[in-house]
Amino acid sequence: MLKWALIFFVVSIIAGALGFTGISEAAGGIARILFFIFVVIFVIFLILGLVAGETLF
Repeated sequence: MLKWALIFFVVSIIAGALGFTGISEAAGGIARILFFIFVVIFVIFLILGLVAGETLF
C-alpha cells in the first residue's frame, strides 16, 4: 500500500511539473488517502503485536 502511495505521489509531482494540475491534485489526494490508510493499519498491527507478545511471554 505504501508503494502505491509513493507511485501516486510521483505521478502527482510529474503531472504538476508538466502543468496538468487536475491530474496532479487527484493523484496527490489518492496518495494522501493511501498513506493515511497505511499508517492506520500499521498502528493497529503494532498494537495487536504488542498485545499478542505480552500474552505469549
